[in-house]
Amino acid sequence: MTTSPTPPDTSNHPLTCEACRVIDRADGIEDGQVWSPEHFTTPSTRDLFSLMRRVQDRTADTITTVAGSMRFVYIHIIWFGVWIGLNVGLAGFNHEFDKFPFGLLTMIVSLEAIFLSTFVMISQNRQAARSDLRSQLDFENNIRGEIWSVHIGEALGLDTDHVEDVVRRAIDGAQAAMRNVPSSPGKT
Repeated sequence: MTTSPTPPDTSNHPLTCEACRVIDRADGIEDGQVWSPEHFTTPSTRDLFSLMRRVQDRTADTITTVAGSMRFVYIHIIWFGVWIGLNVGLAGFNHEFDKFPFGLLTMIVSLEAIFLSTFVMISQNRQAARSDLRSQLDFENNIRGEIWSVHIGEALGLDTDHVEDVVRRAIDGAQAAMRNVPSSPGKT
C-alpha cells in the first residue's frame, strides 16, 4: 500500500534564496516572514460577481439604469404636462382630480424620489463591493508580480537592492510631485 507524501508545511517557509530575503527586507523589517503562498490564490471574479447578483440587486440596478436615462426625463415631461394640462382645464375637461397647487402630484413625486434615491444607494453599494473585490484581486496580483519579478531579477543576477532603491526613490518622487500639483489645471 502506497501513501501519498504529506505536502510541505508552507506556513513557516524558510527564506532559502536571496530573492525571498530581498522581498522580506522590502517591507522594512527583516524578520524571515513572507506570506503563505495559499494567500495568493485569485478567485474567479466572474464566479464571485454571479454570487453577489441577487434578484433585488439586479432589480435595483435596472431601475437605476432606467432612471438615469434621458428616456426617463422625457416620460416625466410628458407625464407632468398631461397631469397639469388635465388639472388646469387645458384638455377641455371640467373634471379636475388634483387642483392647483397639485398636492397629489407633489406627494407622488416625493414618494418616487424616496424610492429612486434608495435604489441609487443600493446600486452604489453594489458598485463599492465590486470595487473592493477588484482592489483585493489587484493587491494579490501585485504581490504575485513583485515576488516573481524579484525572483527573476535574482536569477538574472540583477542587484535587487539597487532596483529596490530606485523604485523607492521613484515612488517618493511621484508622491512629492502629486502633493505639489495645483488643485485646478491651468491655474498657478
